[in-house]
Amino acid sequence: MANLDIAQLGNPVLRQVAQPVYHVQDAEMQTLINDLLETLRQANGVGIAAPQVGHSVRVLVVASRPNPRYPHAPHMEPLAMINPHIISHSEEMVSDWEGCLSVPGIRGLVPRYKEIEVEYTTPDGKLERRDMSDFVARIFQHEFDHLNGMVFLDRLENTHDTMTDQEYLERVVSRTTVHSDTL
Repeated sequence: MANLDIAQLGNPVLRQVAQPVYHVQDAEMQTLINDLLETLRQANGVGIAAPQVGHSVRVLVVASRPNPRYPHAPHMEPLAMINPHIISHSEEMVSDWEGCLSVPGIRGLVPRYKEIEVEYTTPDGKLERRDMSDFVARIFQHEFDHLNGMVFLDRLENTHDTMTDQEYLERVVSRTTVHSDTL
């Protein structure tokens, strides 16, 4: 497994619509998935999409876990998804703070659907459906945007709804920790 370079905002690959994968079980695709998992782990992320490592194909990984960037994230086993799409979503939307490995140092308050149902192909070629909610649904929607040439900044309702990672960790995360400690 290799730790791949992450494309940064301004790299044209981040603005391309990714192409479908037709040969899911090819060795090249399996290597890409393994490399995405390793890159994500090394970067302390909770999700990553193939365009972020320079591959404009419809592959993403959702891997929520507590880490320095998201200390309160729920834990789940990493889930690689090929050719994913949203089947349905709740009417309810929730705004919360997001960061991105391709937009280092910045967080934005982004509205996302609270609950979604997704369909995707697994790395072993099986078609699956899954319901996602809250933070995990947010991760999926964020990564899915990358497959469509979007970054979280495109979803901001107001450009004032941004802050640096440092400010986020000091104000938002520490306030949440203090608040939950007092309950």
